[in-house]
Amino acid sequence: MTIDYARARELMVEQQVRPWEVLDMSVLDVIGRLPREAFVPEAHRALAYADLELPLGHGARMMKPVVEGRMLQALALKPGDSVLEIGTGSGYIAACLGALAREVVSIEINPELAAAARARLDATALGVNVRVETADALAWEPGRQFDAICVTAAVDQIPERFLAWLRPGGRLFAVRGRAPVMEAVLVNGGATESLFETELEYLHGAEPAPQFRF
Repeated sequence: MTIDYARARELMVEQQVRPWEVLDMSVLDVIGRLPREAFVPEAHRALAYADLELPLGHGARMMKPVVEGRMLQALALKPGDSVLEIGTGSGYIAACLGALAREVVSIEINPELAAAARARLDATALGVNVRVETADALAWEPGRQFDAICVTAAVDQIPERFLAWLRPGGRLFAVRGRAPVMEAVLVNGGATESLFETELEYLHGAEPAPQFRF
């Protein structure tokens, strides 16, 4: 069976993303244009536009399209912005960020995922302004600040080091808390806005500390 990915993409935007209050036209344009299927592992490609998280291997998962849309909208990216993505995963979000901003630095702790994401970005020619690095976000030092940061896996609490990487007036999107109730938040100028509830796998090293009971 041949899948009409262009039609599937159009339906994803109109039936999933837009009804979930993603109304920013630049965001809708990017996710309506970029080939998400090119970033999905072969075994799951037929589900590229389904309302599902998709496994990437190594414990990583692609977010649902609706969560990706809300995240991109919340960051309110401008064409001149520099963006840090923590957790490259498939490379799809890096491609979207690259289409909305001036430059993207994306870090991924797993070298195999980082290499696969780089290969997908190159194959689609969507990574010309994206740099993928293999690094642990909890040990890495960028030596600079960014206009926007998106964390694509959950954290129990947002690490202070992430906030220190924001320029004045910068925005950070993260999903924090403990399952089954996690909240997506936007940190902007010292204020934290709760956006919606969702649930993601934890960023490596940012899980809740084990609670011992006696």
